[in-house]
Amino acid sequence: MKIALTGTPGTGKSKVADLLEKKGYEILRIENIADKFVIGYDEERQSKIIDEERLDEYIKKIKEKDILIIEGHLSHLLSVDAVILLRCHPEELKIRLMKKNGDEKKIKENLEAEALDIILERALERHEKIWEIDTTNKKAEEVANEIEEILSKNPPPNYGKIDYSGWLMENVG
Repeated sequence: MKIALTGTPGTGKSKVADLLEKKGYEILRIENIADKFVIGYDEERQSKIIDEERLDEYIKKIKEKDILIIEGHLSHLLSVDAVILLRCHPEELKIRLMKKNGDEKKIKENLEAEALDIILERALERHEKIWEIDTTNKKAEEVANEIEEILSKNPPPNYGKIDYSGWLMENVG
């Protein structure tokens, strides 16, 4: 089974993936293979442009033994069996992103994307099995435990209950 572990930058994907890997889960980090699929560079966003179709073809060919967790904020666009979407309140996300890199324009773009449910909307275009986890006030260990529970119990999808639109109304003008 292939599981996407996705979310806006800063929501905790990498830390949680590290913990899951220590627990024995197989993790494929998109950042480790992305260079194979670069088709350009976005100067404005200062980021590589990835050929999503070629990346998806690569993912389709992987024969996982059991559970393969594909970590990265593009993973929800790939041919996976389910999506675990990490979310974070924009106020906390801003703090996390400022610690990471401090590029105000990029941070603003990520905060708005989080508040607008951009990744959830894109995931819903391809997938039905989606679980959202709010990481705002949780330690990475708690999130990893929640993911393990999802993987073992396969509960009904759970998304659409996290709403940061109030933050958007107050902070974007």
